[in-house]
Amino acid sequence: MEEKELDFNVHFFNLITLFSQTAWYQLGKVPSPVDGKISKDLKAAQFTIDTLLMLREKTKGNLSKKEESLLSASISDLQLNYADEVSKPQNQEIKQENPASETEKTE
Repeated sequence: MEEKELDFNVHFFNLITLFSQTAWYQLGKVPSPVDGKISKDLKAAQFTIDTLLMLREKTKGNLSKKEESLLSASISDLQLNYADEVSKPQNQEIKQENPASETEKTE
C-alpha cells in the first residue's frame, strides 16, 4: 500500500484539536468525557483561546493552508462562543474582570 503525503502536520492538527476540545469543555458546551457532566470555567477557556491566538501569531507564515484554516476556524468558533457565554447575565462578573481580554478582539 502506498503512503499518501499529507498537506498538513498530523501533530499540529492534534495539538489544535486538543486545545479546541479543552476550550469547548471549559465553555460548558460539551460534557466532560470523564464524568459526562457539563461545567464552566470561563477564565480557563479564555486562557486556552489566548494560547491558540499566541500559536497563530508564532506560526504565521509557517503553516499550510489547511493548518491555517483549521487554526483560524477554531479560534473564531471559540471566540464567538466565549462572547456568547460571557454575555449571559450569570457570567457578567467575568466580563467586568477582563474588559480588554484577547479573546474579545476579532481580527
